[in-house]
Order: sequence, then C-alpha cells, then structure tokens
Amino acid sequence: MYVCICKGITDRQIKEAVYDGSTSVKALRRHLGVSSQCGRCAELTQEIIDETMAGGVVAAANNGLFYSAG
Repeated sequence: MYVCICKGITDRQIKEAVYDGSTSVKALRRHLGVSSQCGRCAELTQEIIDETMAGGVVAAANNGLFYSAG
C-alpha cells in the first residue's frame, strides 16, 4: 500500500528500512524521503514503525543482523 503519495513510498519499503535500522520517522525521512513534502504520511509511517518493531524483529547495531525477541 502506498503510504507517501508525494514520494511514492510503500509500507513494504518502510518495513524494509526499519529492518535495516531506520527506526524513526526522522531516519526514514533521511533514508527514503518519507514525510519530506506535505507531511500527511508521518502518522501512518510511525504506526508502521511501531507495528514492525512490535513484531519482534530488531536490527543489531548498524550491522544488518536480525534476531527474534520472542
């Protein structure tokens, strides 16, 4: 699903960036450009971050390794 219409960014792209360690809207703005135009997608972007992080997948310190918290 498209989250950021201005930049054409999908929920899948956001989730992949979260898996890679971009765990805030600010970091995703730098990485993908999400919420850098009109800003209407910021709230949904944060919800996707929260849901992805709550799913038990956490990026290790900038090395791209993942582990399950459960």
